Amino acid sequence: MQTPFPPFEPHGPEEEGPDGGRGPRLREIPFRMIIPNLITVLAICAGMTGIRLAFENNIQMAVAMVLIAAFLDGIDGRVARLLKAQSKFGAQMDSLADIINFGVAPALVLYVFILDQARSFGWIAAIVFAVAAGLRLARFNVISESPNRSAWQSYYFVGVPAPAGALLVLLPVYLGIMGLPIDRVTGFAAAAYTMFIGFLMISRVPVYSGKGLSGGVRRDLVMPFILGAVVYVSLLMSFTWETLTLTALGYLATLPFGARAWSRKYGPKSRQAGTSISRPDGKTDTVQAGIERKD
Repeated sequence: MQTPFPPFEPHGPEEEGPDGGRGPRLREIPFRMIIPNLITVLAICAGMTGIRLAFENNIQMAVAMVLIAAFLDGIDGRVARLLKAQSKFGAQMDSLADIINFGVAPALVLYVFILDQARSFGWIAAIVFAVAAGLRLARFNVISESPNRSAWQSYYFVGVPAPAGALLVLLPVYLGIMGLPIDRVTGFAAAAYTMFIGFLMISRVPVYSGKGLSGGVRRDLVMPFILGAVVYVSLLMSFTWETLTLTALGYLATLPFGARAWSRKYGPKSRQAGTSISRPDGKTDTVQAGIERKD
């Protein structure tokens, strides 16, 4: 029995055969192909719920919903790779969901909580951040699909990624919940900070992605790693806003070090030297003098 809904094609429309017809189609889609998309939909629900809670003046739960959306965004791709369920449909849906979860939702939460104190300037800051998130995600998609990616782009983001941008831009909310006075002065300061984070997202600042650590953890560091994760989660549950504040400040503090590490390994000076450049996974890239890569 046919339904009014089009068939789900995770990899796009099938190509026509030599005779003009289409190849054989599966009658059913494996459930594992749907699970990552369900996680992405749940992330959208969390982001939208965060907006509603913000307008209901439940700021703490609104921030929690944005952070839950960030968590779900972080695992949907990994679940897809684990289940071997990657698809073009899922990739596009994930990117569109990120605009809501890490662009629109944080901007509106910020505006309701503190940016409205700056009136029109605060609203402009919220718009700038939301648009910057969209531009950041569009550029990420283009870079990901480009066949001429530089080697360093496998280990560094170009600009602050959207989920991290959402975590950073909510810093005034963390401080406000801890007692920072919400007035016209702090409203203008938060608006300037919001636009600063937006510019970091669309900048060309190299930000270490951590993908070079995906190979595993040394055996002697497994126990300390697990213990550190337990301590962080415990602090997050017991001192939520203080921990989030320190996390955001710590992330901002690491940006200059990441840019410096990129400059030493992949920057113009290293390219002109014509030496072998070490990669985070232990391999090396040999770069000849006088040849610059297209970044």
